[in-house]
Amino acid sequence: MAKLVIISGSPSPASRLNGVLQSLESVLQQEGLHPEWIRVHELPPEDLVYTRFDSPAISAANRLIEQADGLVVATPIYKAAYTGVLKAFLDLIPQRGLEGKVILPVAIGGSAAHLLAIDYALKPVLSALGARNQLQGVYALDTQVKRKEEGGFEVAEELEARLRQSALDFTREARLYAERTPGAVV
Repeated sequence: MAKLVIISGSPSPASRLNGVLQSLESVLQQEGLHPEWIRVHELPPEDLVYTRFDSPAISAANRLIEQADGLVVATPIYKAAYTGVLKAFLDLIPQRGLEGKVILPVAIGGSAAHLLAIDYALKPVLSALGARNQLQGVYALDTQVKRKEEGGFEVAEELEARLRQSALDFTREARLYAERTPGAVV
């Protein structure tokens, strides 16, 4: 079975990005996959700021990445770029740490004007870390994800359809990669 990891680069546990990622995870689970999560805001801030490569929390996160066939790398977009907390974490991934992984970039922002932030800000950094198989990203608008009064999120139908298709493409690619990897359980 393909091993998947979702990296949430949101600095806030209340981010609408969580609604997007929950929808994506739901499709992955329907496909029989149960991704691990790295919530960057839960990592020790001092480990991120002081680039503590030997931190137990950072080492554990990097082990998850190393073992993964596919990664969802997700972030809110602030000022036309991914979050600083995500950048701090990406700096702690080994130089070729994303080599051989299938990557699905996901972003959420307040304006369609930042749609290309995935291609011009996030993907180049992922490529520098060795990511060669980056799928077309999913960009969501804040207005497409509503917080429910009782908790949780409601995702707009159009966004839900795009997330579903991207999750299915991601699943297919990650499974293909897992099949080609020696010793993989498919």
